[in-house]
Amino acid sequence: MNNDLSHTQIIRPLQDSSLAVTEVLERVYEALTEKGYNPISQIVGYIMSGDPTYITSFKGARSLIMKVERDEILEELMRNYVETKLKKA
Repeated sequence: MNNDLSHTQIIRPLQDSSLAVTEVLERVYEALTEKGYNPISQIVGYIMSGDPTYITSFKGARSLIMKVERDEILEELMRNYVETKLKKA
């Protein structure tokens, strides 16, 4: 890891993911909702901490979300936000 703070590090996304992040998020969201949790709060807790216990094991949601990297989840959420909220022109 480069400790030079004067340069921006570029993250190159993995292109050959066998599991679509959007599909994972949909299934995890559904499982959390069915169990009565606030899915937004729980997913944010997982992304921020990396602690998989924020995600229910119901319907295999915990195992599923651990198959994708947290940065991939955040990237997908940001992409969706930008495309739906900021690119209205």
